[in-house]
Amino acid sequence: MVRTQIMKVFIIGLGGVTNGGKTTLAKRLSKQLPNCSILCQDDFFKPESEVEVDERGFKQYDVLDALYMEEMVRTIHSWMKNPTDSSVSITESKSTHKSLKSTEDIHILIAEGFLLYNYEPLNEVWDRRYFLTIPYEECKRRRSTRVYQPADPPGYFDGHVWPMYLKHKREMEENTNNIVYLDGTKSEEDLFSHVYNDIVQELETWKNRSQQNRVRSWDSFHYGLIVNLDGLLCQTP
Repeated sequence: MVRTQIMKVFIIGLGGVTNGGKTTLAKRLSKQLPNCSILCQDDFFKPESEVEVDERGFKQYDVLDALYMEEMVRTIHSWMKNPTDSSVSITESKSTHKSLKSTEDIHILIAEGFLLYNYEPLNEVWDRRYFLTIPYEECKRRRSTRVYQPADPPGYFDGHVWPMYLKHKREMEENTNNIVYLDGTKSEEDLFSHVYNDIVQELETWKNRSQQNRVRSWDSFHYGLIVNLDGLLCQTP
């Protein structure tokens, strides 16, 4: 739900599997949406020295304990209070869809990451949730082309990354509703078009709902004013 305050904010979660295309999609969206900022969950990883190691010697990076999640929540809340004066970087949009012209006073935050919906304090902030998925083989192929610091040791994907993804996805599905699933094997253009149009529709719905609420508020005020005036008239000797 968009919060009613001096600066209206709309927060989008873009979660999903590692190497699913989250960052690429977030960057494309931010260039087309007005007043749009991006927050990356990867920026909240703890130093390597603070990440636990299992009995096989695998660093436990794909779990919530590997992240400063409280700091991430504080950063989002700080942005919500003042989107124009926060540490979150703002991307200047190249163009604005005609349907968004009347909602340019809204500030949009896209938070992207692999464990967005498994941390309860974050679940209250999302106005729209997306989740990118790709099959095991494609995910493993993409992961093998990426360079990580520290580098993935042999067997790390099958021994830690993929099992943790399946575990957290099950937990998310049990505890979280209203998630829009996205097929990460589709082209970048198809994904962008689908999500962008969905966001435009969501903001249009919000705009119409806000207008209706303003009308209802005015009607209530007008009715109350008439009742009060009638009461005053009835009391006149």
